[in-house]
Parts: sequence; structure tokens; C-alpha cells
Amino acid sequence: MNEESDFIKKLYKLKVKEAMEPVNPDMPIVEKTEDISSVLPFLVKKDHVWVVDKKETSHILGVITEYDTISLFSPVYTPLQYFDKPSLQSFQYGLNVTVEEIMSKNPISTTPDEKIMDAILKMKQHKVKQLPVVDEDNKLLGEIKLHHLIDRYTKEQAIAQKANK
Repeated sequence: MNEESDFIKKLYKLKVKEAMEPVNPDMPIVEKTEDISSVLPFLVKKDHVWVVDKKETSHILGVITEYDTISLFSPVYTPLQYFDKPSLQSFQYGLNVTVEEIMSKNPISTTPDEKIMDAILKMKQHKVKQLPVVDEDNKLLGEIKLHHLIDRYTKEQAIAQKANK
């Protein structure tokens, strides 16, 4: 138990840049003006897509999660208790919807030099599983996901168990 406690303390002190995934071609990123249909293939494999102003500048504007797309699938005639009010942003209306219309704006973010502990606290407070990692100009540098932290923790546990055998 002491080894686990020691590792978690070390993890908390790490900087985000030591555990983040840098921007790469596999990272789900779209421009705000794209049609929402460009996001759906990402959401088959990922649970979120980062929205930027333009790919060249990559200033983070928002995020689209699977939940943000639920109104797109809502039936036209739905009791108010389920979807609040009918939405024109439904596939049933056949309207073109841009990414910007669906995204959650101004996602909570972190910086590369912030401590992992602070990033975890942000995730917990805002009930999110991932944070964009941005520079001082709000340019997307990468992401830190709860999955990264779980993976790192389990790998350290396995190493510690092998060392004790």
C-alpha cells in the first residue's frame, strides 16, 4: 500500500506535459465551420472532438462529446420531459448544422506546466474526462485524459509488483 501511495504522490507532482498526448494526426480535431457530419466518424472511435478556429492556428474554441450530439438524433415529436423543447438541430429536419452550433464552448483547459493534481481537480470539478492542453495564446498543444492517468498508474503498479517478486 505504501508503494501505491508513493506513486500517486509522484503522479500528482508531475507536470501535464509529462503525461499528455501531443497533437497528432489521430487526434480528433475539426474546424468550427465544418458540417456536423464530419464529427460523427470521430465519435465512433473517440468520445470527444476538439473544435478549433482553423487547423493552421489551432486556437481551441470548444469540444463536442457524444452527449452534445443527442439533439441531432431526437425525434421531432418528443415529450418535453425528454428533450426540453423541439430542436431544429435534428437530422429529421435535414438542415446543415455546423460544428460551432453543437459544440460546448470554451472548454476547461490546462497548460503543459500545470501539475497533474490540478488537472485532476479540474476534471473532477467540471465532470470531464479530458482537458485540452493549451499555450498562453490558447493554441491546442495536446490533451490529457483520465485514460492516460489510469494507464500510467496501472503500468507503474505492474512494474512495482514485478520488482517485489
